[in-house]
Amino acid sequence: MAGNCCGSGTEDQASLNDPRWRLALWIALIVNAAMFIFEFAAGAAADSRALQADALDFFGDSANYAISLVVAGMALTWRARTAFLKGLTLLAFGSWVLVTAILAFINGTTPHAEMMGIVGAMALVANVGVALLLYRFRTGDANMRSVWICSRNDAIGNVAVMIAALGVFQTGSAYPDLAVAGLLATLAISGGWQIVWQARGEMRSVSAEAKRAQDR
Repeated sequence: MAGNCCGSGTEDQASLNDPRWRLALWIALIVNAAMFIFEFAAGAAADSRALQADALDFFGDSANYAISLVVAGMALTWRARTAFLKGLTLLAFGSWVLVTAILAFINGTTPHAEMMGIVGAMALVANVGVALLLYRFRTGDANMRSVWICSRNDAIGNVAVMIAALGVFQTGSAYPDLAVAGLLATLAISGGWQIVWQARGEMRSVSAEAKRAQDR
């Protein structure tokens, strides 16, 4: 899920410069960024917190692809700052979805099950497509493996949304939607906190190293 399985990792420069790998990453970045915007907006239109929480996976993935493509060759301090910003954003989105899910539970609003199912299926197709695109790189270095595994695992969240849509349709209750939203939002918050913690540690490490260099 977002923030949990898709750390930017330590990129091997030779692998990163492979034109086929970079093209695959650019396609994956565009697909994930577009699906984040679409699914988050669709979740608002359908009054579905599960869709909005599931969209956080696309945000996390697109951020990781961007880090791999744009800042991989930069100094550790810049990679850490970028990851720190990503972690804060993931925390903010996850917290917002969780709060709105609680408010929806209190107010008793029911999402549109049909739109949930359709958008969830579209998200599943997008994730499976990206996973197939990256499948040829699954035996590469740790970074290559991580982005493929992450895309594959994100499909689980899409299936959960579709199951929630079926539950809402059959029961007429928002509980299945809110349960999935709570789970996915909690995972996003946890992942965001882990990213922030690691990025802070890396920034402190760089600062300490720079201070030692000045003292010599």
